[in-house]
Order: sequence, then C-alpha cells, then structure tokens
Amino acid sequence: MAKAVQLKRQITLLQGVAIIVGIIIGSGIFVSPVGILKHTRSVGLSLVMWAICGLYNTLCALCYAELGASMPESGGEYVYIKRAFGDFPAFVCLWIDFTLICPVGIAALSLIASLYILKPFFPGCEVPFIAERFLAIVIVWILIAINMRNVKLAARMQVVITSSKVIALLIVIIIGMIAFMQGETSNFEDAFANSDVTAGSIALSFYSGFWAYSGWSYLNFLTEELVNPNRNLPLAIFISMTTVIIVYLVTNVAYLAILSPTQMVQSTAVAVTFAEQTMGNAWQWLMPVLIAISVCGTANGIALSMSRLFYIGAKNNHMPMFMGMIQNKYNTPASSLFIIMLLVLCYQSSEDIWFLIEMEGFGFASILTMVFAGQVYLRYTEPNLHRPIKVPIALPAALCLVSVFVVVLTFYQKVSESLLALAIVCGGSLLYVIGNRWQNKPHSIQSKITWMNVFFQKFLLVVPPKSEGDIDWD
Repeated sequence: MAKAVQLKRQITLLQGVAIIVGIIIGSGIFVSPVGILKHTRSVGLSLVMWAICGLYNTLCALCYAELGASMPESGGEYVYIKRAFGDFPAFVCLWIDFTLICPVGIAALSLIASLYILKPFFPGCEVPFIAERFLAIVIVWILIAINMRNVKLAARMQVVITSSKVIALLIVIIIGMIAFMQGETSNFEDAFANSDVTAGSIALSFYSGFWAYSGWSYLNFLTEELVNPNRNLPLAIFISMTTVIIVYLVTNVAYLAILSPTQMVQSTAVAVTFAEQTMGNAWQWLMPVLIAISVCGTANGIALSMSRLFYIGAKNNHMPMFMGMIQNKYNTPASSLFIIMLLVLCYQSSEDIWFLIEMEGFGFASILTMVFAGQVYLRYTEPNLHRPIKVPIALPAALCLVSVFVVVLTFYQKVSESLLALAIVCGGSLLYVIGNRWQNKPHSIQSKITWMNVFFQKFLLVVPPKSEGDIDWD
C-alpha cells in the first residue's frame, strides 16, 4: 500500500503550551513594555491595565477554544469564518494573514533579533544596516529550513527557546523581587497618583496591552497535528494564558523595583537597561542574547502555525495548488513555508518595518471582528453542532463589539496604515475573482499556472496529499 503523505498528530500538550507561550512572550516584555505605563501615567493603573488586557485576551482565547474543539481542523480563524460566512470572507481573512500578519511579523522579529545579537559588537554606535539585514535573512533561512525538515524538531526547538526566555524572565523577576523585598518600593508609593483615566488614554493603553498578549490563536492553526485536540487545545490555552498573565504582572513589578517609571518610558529595551543596572559588565551581555533567542522563538512559532493556514487555504482553492502539497519525505507543508520565506525577505528590505507592523494591527483586529461575529451567527444557524466546549453566547457578542471598537480606534490613530491595509484587501479581492471564480481560463493562462505548480512540485519534492480517508496519524 502506498505511503499516505499527510500532516500527522505529533504535537503534545507540553509542546502546544510552549508554542503559545513562546509566541506571546516575544519582544514586547523584553524590549519595550512601556505603552501602558506611558498612557496611564501611573504604576498602579498600569498594572491594573496589564491584568485587564490579559483577562480580555484569555476570554478571546476561550472563544477560540470552543471554535477549535467544535471544528478540529487546521486553519484556525480561516476555517471558522468560512463555516459561518462562506468563501469570500474566508479568503479575505486568509489574504490578510498571508500578506500582512505572517510575513510582516516574522520580518520584524528577525530584524529585532539581529539587532540584539549584533548590538554588543557595536558599543556606542548604530549597527550597520547591511549587517543587520544579512543576519536577519540568515535567521529566517535557518528557521524555515528547520520547519521544512521536521515538525517535531521545530516543536522541540520551541520548547527549548521557551525555556530560554523563561530563564531571562526569571533573572529579571528574581533580581527585581529581591530588591522589592529589601525595601525598594518607592515606585509603588501612591501608585495611582496622577493616573490618566480619560477615555482616550485608557483606550490607547488597552491597545498597547492587547498587542502585547497577541499570539494565543496560533495553536488553532495546528489542530490537525495536535494530539487529542478536544482535550489538549483548551487545556493548552488555559495553561498558557494563566502563565503569561502572571509572568507579565510579576515582571513589571520586578522592573519597577529597579527602574523608575521615567527610566522605563525612556528606555527602548527595558530588559537591557535593567541588566546594565543590576548585572554588571561581566553578565549584562547575557540579556541581549536571551532577547534574541526569545524573539526567534516567536518567529518560529508564527512560521510553524501560519504555514498550516496557507496549506489549508490551498486545499480550498484560495491559494496556488502547490501550496497545498506536502513534502514527500518529511511530511511538512514545505511549499507554504518557502513562500513565507520569500515574502519575509521582501519585507526585510523595507526601511520602515514599523509602519508595516501598525498596518498589520488593523488587519488582525478586523479578523477578530469577523471571527466573533461568525461564532454568534453559528450558534443560531448550527445549534446542533457538537461543541465539547461551550462559552455563553454573550461572550463572543461582547468581544465582537470590543473588536469593532479596536478597528475604529486603529483607523482613527493610524489612518495611512489602515488605508493601505484596505487597499491590499481590495487587491486580494481582484485576485480572488481571477483565481477562484474565473473557472474557464484561456489555455495560455492555465498552462502558465500548471507550469508553476509543476515547477514547485519538482523543486521542493512536494506531492498532493492523500484523501482524508487514507490519513495515517501514527
């Protein structure tokens, strides 16, 4: 009997937790966790907002757990939107992920990792542009190669990387809490003094915290490869979000035991500033290294998760056919990973990556709005759908309204980025009509599409997956 070429269930609960924690705890808590403090203008209110943002993201994750358990297919929000609203809205979600969220995220993270690896070699001056870009390219090549070679290796690497960032956080927490218990509490006196509780400031601080917790949805893209998903998906989300909230709160307390609010707001890399003041010249180099490892872990988790989304999209004729093929020897979505690498390389050449990141934010908030609206809609259209986990319907309804507010706020604060994101979506809509709806293409066009599919099939040694009935998950 021929070998079934398909994705396999081989990601365990521990690896699932490591993937989520590894993606969420990335550059934010190490590099610049100051957005909330800057807008709230008080230590006490900033900690309250950290907790509120964590709770909000946990509630979002619980809604995703219901969707993931009731529709245990890889693809995450793309699958849920398609089930609720049909083909075109699902394509819009996929297109936003494909053109903005995935490649922009990995490009930015690779550049941040490169910067912190090279920074110790260029003390007192800027890291050369060429060196920073070159190392970022090498980092992406290595991460994509590992993911193309072996899913287990990529998942195990995520566990190791997550352990590294936990070590970095423990260094901060232990040093900070020792100082706190020794009486370094001046920054916590009158903690709520001068708090800015205006609607605009609260909204902006919530916006900062919301993105600091982003990443909890990525395990839903890997549901077909998760062992016992009905049990392990919600459990992984609950364990991960609880861990991250506690870690974020304690880490902020540790920072503030050493650094004043003014020092935190002015620092571009809080963890590095913290290390410079507490670890001495002999050990302060360790923090940039750990930051780089942490950021690489986030990029690895995005590549691992998003490649499955594009693989599923290709199976639904929303991506080129070759992106829905599996590497013959390693059983990985090598085509999707290769295209991700090409897009990342394009974005890495940009001199204004932060503009792209802000544009990405608008896209993600739009996707959340569609997901939660679809969840409410499915409760009425498919009331008998098997839901091993079931949250009160008021929860996704409320989260949908909050997501709409975030979209409006993003558009108000970042007009040019939001307009460009809308333009990209409109461009994707044109490709949808040409690629998906135009069935009777002229032979000259269809032959070129066929040539491209065959080329990638030979180049990456990928083959179409077997039918669902032939899947061998062992």
